Amino acid sequence: MSISVPGNLAQLTIRPANNDDCERVTKLVSSVLAEFGLAVEPDGIDGDLRDIKANYLQRGGAFEVIEDGQGKLLGSFGLYPLDKTTCELRKMYFVPRARGSGLGRQILTRAIAQARELGFKQIVLETSSKLIAANHLYAKFGFEPATSDHLPARADQFYKLDL
Repeated sequence: MSISVPGNLAQLTIRPANNDDCERVTKLVSSVLAEFGLAVEPDGIDGDLRDIKANYLQRGGAFEVIEDGQGKLLGSFGLYPLDKTTCELRKMYFVPRARGSGLGRQILTRAIAQARELGFKQIVLETSSKLIAANHLYAKFGFEPATSDHLPARADQFYKLDL
């Protein structure tokens, strides 16, 4: 799927990820987390990126990548099934040049629509208060703060959205 985003991004492609994307997505996640002083957890919450196909697609979820016209990775997001009715929004990260363009709103809209299409009734997500723009976006979309007893080390925020 191609979309246009105002500003410096021109034409973008959103496509389902596959295991050939694992290394690029891991680098994206690592670099964005590093910007905010947060650590990647390859043996923890980020271990899912070693096998996108098994951890997302074969379990009934989704994972997509956003690329520019030259095939450079600009962002990603995944819907990780927790059970039949709840999925977790994971790995929604963008390179710096893609931020502030409205792309986050378009991708979050897309992720919510996909969660509904996949039959989920609720989306949850874990994040850090250091990701101020992301937290603001989640609130604008109706995500509500909730509690969780299993937050990874880098997360101090937990949100849910009933679909």
